[in-house]
Amino acid sequence: MKGHALSLRRLTKRYGDFTAVDDVSLEVEQGQFLTLLGPSGSGKTTILMAVAGFVEPTDGHVLLDGRDITPLPPEKRDFGMVFQGYALFPHMSVADNVAFPLRVRGQSRADREAKVRAALDLVQLSAFAERLPKQLSGGQQQRVALARALVFDPNLLLLDEPLSALDKKLRAELQEELKALHRRIGRTFVNVTHDQEEALSLSDRIAILNHGKLVQFGGPGELYERPRTRFVADFLGKSNFLQGIARGPDAAGMLLETPGQGIHVRFAGPVHMPRDGGRALLSLRPEKITVLNPGETAENVVEGTVRAFAYLGAGFSLVVETAHLGEIRAVLPAWQSPVAPAEGLPVRLGWAADAAVPVEEDAA
Repeated sequence: MKGHALSLRRLTKRYGDFTAVDDVSLEVEQGQFLTLLGPSGSGKTTILMAVAGFVEPTDGHVLLDGRDITPLPPEKRDFGMVFQGYALFPHMSVADNVAFPLRVRGQSRADREAKVRAALDLVQLSAFAERLPKQLSGGQQQRVALARALVFDPNLLLLDEPLSALDKKLRAELQEELKALHRRIGRTFVNVTHDQEEALSLSDRIAILNHGKLVQFGGPGELYERPRTRFVADFLGKSNFLQGIARGPDAAGMLLETPGQGIHVRFAGPVHMPRDGGRALLSLRPEKITVLNPGETAENVVEGTVRAFAYLGAGFSLVVETAHLGEIRAVLPAWQSPVAPAEGLPVRLGWAADAAVPVEEDAA
């Protein structure tokens, strides 16, 4: 069995009066890529360290394939780990760095050499075996750290922000390599990041954390398209928030009544259901809004004036001031854009009724 199932059961970690992790439970299936995502101080690294065995939980349990491993020390868990700074030994060659976990396990020289060759082949660094870490690029060092973490056939691979030290272009390239590596070896990966694009790109499942609590857990598409709370919608990508009074919500949809503007909402999946006559909050992604041509219409239309814009290469980001809904952000493809953005330009924005989803306000 390559992948192993990981379970957290009501995991809690307190430091005096401060609760770093607050009653977190989740299940990771064999061979899945899980990302723990959240801002600084959300508890994601503490959870990873508890899984690794470096942090002792105040309450709760860590289970591997249904077996409680909470009392086990790190060396008995047999987990591979890649740290943010890679933690390579500067005086050792690439091959010796990768061989180190095998040496401490007492494996024979012949076994070590065969496994090191296989691990370096896996990360496409066989030609660099005799180099020192300082002779490698940042991306190559990251791959050496991955090879070292995988060489002893670990139960899980734990990744503590392994791409954060790299520039944006290299980070994107290594995301693709890491995803391909995960598919090839079939191991269960647990990754920590605060980078939303990285989480969406790499993960089978994402656990979004805030103030030590698990806010939402699910697949990338589910979390992005149907965020449960304002925090999730705002943290995982960008969003416009529209507030008003819910009218006639049922399984099909509702009308959001705002001063001078009604917003039609059609439910495209399971959502937070506001009560009729109660206050409601909608999340509307900027890329789901279009600028309408003259005579063109949509299920929801609002007029406004471009207050600011930015060219992003693939698209334009617009900030449009509207009379009734305040500022609305829209992202348009730059190629064949319906308008040439300019400050003060009057525009009509449109979006489909199923583009916006109701979300809950965050708990105080």
